[in-house]
Amino acid sequence: METVLIIEDDPSMLIGLKDNFAFKGYKVLTAADGEKGLDAALNARPDLIILDIMLPKINGYEICRLLRQEGLEMPIIMLTAKGEESDVVLGLNLGADDYVTKPFSINELLARAAAFLRRTRKTETADLVEFGDLQLDRAARRLTRNSEEIELSPKEFNLLTYFIEKTGRALTRDEILNAVWGYDCIVTSRSVDRFVTTLRNKIEPDPANPVFIHTVRQVGYRFDPD
Repeated sequence: METVLIIEDDPSMLIGLKDNFAFKGYKVLTAADGEKGLDAALNARPDLIILDIMLPKINGYEICRLLRQEGLEMPIIMLTAKGEESDVVLGLNLGADDYVTKPFSINELLARAAAFLRRTRKTETADLVEFGDLQLDRAARRLTRNSEEIELSPKEFNLLTYFIEKTGRALTRDEILNAVWGYDCIVTSRSVDRFVTTLRNKIEPDPANPVFIHTVRQVGYRFDPD
């Protein structure tokens, strides 16, 4: 049984989320403030965290930062009433995997949670990764479609590999830039957009309507092979 930790200070929402996740068969832990939530996350090591941003004692941003600082990699889905780009980007840059804006559909949240948990069950170090009619061999640094090789530049290969490793996560351009190009490389976030465009042209059935690399408005991109 997988464990979901819900950190939310609104009592009615906390109860509703707990009941819905429990109904789906998860073991559910709850916390009504940031301090208790952080303690529960560090001690119980849940498989997934549903994290409100505006919390008493310790806010969601700080919880996220501290958990990643401790090396904990469980998926974190932020709940926020804020829709401003800066708030979303801050949370993602601190290590959150995704976000939903209140009010939200409980079915959508459950589906996102299930998708993250499903993906974490798979090994992240598998050399062979298949999506659509494509097969990526990470050990051989080779991408094929129906046994025919698709030529990728080193940066395109690294970008695709990073997307696959972070499947389902909403990634900011800065995150992608730092992971693929490095902190010391003097390039702009527009380089990410250019490389995403060229990569889409090589892997998407219809680059104008991508099914693998999705644009997350005002944030960045999400890779979703499902």
